[in-house]
Amino acid sequence: MLENELRKIVGDQNYLTGQDMLSRDEDWGRHSPCAAKALVRPATTDEVSRVLKACHEAGQAIVTHGGRTGLAQGAVSKAGDIILSLERLRGIEDIDRDNRSMTVWAGSPLSMVQDAAADVGLHFALDLGARGTATIGGAIATNAGGLNVIRYGMMREQVLGLEVVLADGTIMSALNGLIKNNSGYDLKHFFVGSEGSLGIVTRATLRLHPAYTDRNTALLATEDYAHVVKILHRLDHDLGGGLLAYEVMWQNFYCAVTGPDTGRKAPMANIFPYYILLESPVINRARDEEYFQEILMGLMEEGLIGDAVIAKSDSERQALWQMREDVESIFKLGPMMNFDVSLPLSHIPDYLGRVENDVKKIWPEAIFIEFGHLGDNNLHLSLSIGEADATEQKKLKKMVYGHLQDFNGAVSAEHGIGLEKIDYLPYSRTEVELSMMRQLKNTFDPKHILNPGKIFERQ
Repeated sequence: MLENELRKIVGDQNYLTGQDMLSRDEDWGRHSPCAAKALVRPATTDEVSRVLKACHEAGQAIVTHGGRTGLAQGAVSKAGDIILSLERLRGIEDIDRDNRSMTVWAGSPLSMVQDAAADVGLHFALDLGARGTATIGGAIATNAGGLNVIRYGMMREQVLGLEVVLADGTIMSALNGLIKNNSGYDLKHFFVGSEGSLGIVTRATLRLHPAYTDRNTALLATEDYAHVVKILHRLDHDLGGGLLAYEVMWQNFYCAVTGPDTGRKAPMANIFPYYILLESPVINRARDEEYFQEILMGLMEEGLIGDAVIAKSDSERQALWQMREDVESIFKLGPMMNFDVSLPLSHIPDYLGRVENDVKKIWPEAIFIEFGHLGDNNLHLSLSIGEADATEQKKLKKMVYGHLQDFNGAVSAEHGIGLEKIDYLPYSRTEVELSMMRQLKNTFDPKHILNPGKIFERQ
């Protein structure tokens, strides 16, 4: 019997059912209990392998849980599924300072990896608002982006090697820490961004970077979207490619996160259409701070920015970032549907105009909140049309995702497809691409037991 076998592998205390399982949320924002047959918590790669082998032989579907901070229902399970949680696979296994690499367990929170790198004078580039909860395995599975993509790239660029357990329990260990390795196919890339549908990552060798002592952080305000794009390119050029973050908040977002209910003092007046939170590294405080101020003064003299606030301390920097990361204040405005899309920068105003026009024809009182990383094409759009039933939600999604086709956009920038976007994946991928994806799925997981129903419909 499969249950007895799994209990033998992970131990009775790590085979959870009933209230022990139901007390866990499926993913961020849903707050719905896990619907599954059981939840297992292996502690080693060997245990993961044995669990998968047993489930593969039984044809048992498995849904993987990491930090459950995604927005695409990638961790949602059904009543007959087994949930495999990686929460016990955590810790830093090795840090190679000379090679600037680190090998970690997949269940390690992002903040643990960041702190471990900082402890040896290095820097792990990925950063997310959910850094204390999001796990390395989940970040790899979704190819997470976050705040520093503009300089360091997506999670894919931070991965040097992977250990992965395939659907039948086979362990593929390719944990070398080499930046250059063209010895045949680079197999790790099949699993980065695969949402746990091709294999389960158990360990990863990550790329580290030189640490910088501090950061210059500023909040800018501007009157024109064209200025938003021009400022981005000017800063990236003048800072020699050193721009770390370029977060854009539309006026509606800024008003929501600086309103009286937040208890937060607004850094500047809420009269501007766009607000930009940016950062660059500091190597030499006196030199870099003066140069940073000169750049911003030049932008102001040209009329590109209408106001600016420069953080003078770490507490002021943290306050600016807490404002940008305060998505909870948005949810107080009404029942929100959240969209994570990607577009060429020049098309964003026209795209938003079309979506708003269509939406307000049906729901005139709809609330729009726009913000995003933008420096890497990532737009976050939160929409409220009130209490919407399934039919209305589907109609709204078609409006938001449908217009992306006209602007060469993508239905998912950094949270994956999960269950949420299956119907809309063809808006961003050709039939040839979709066919090749299905071939990969059939090759790596012929019984379709790994995260079934994610990316493609459940079989």
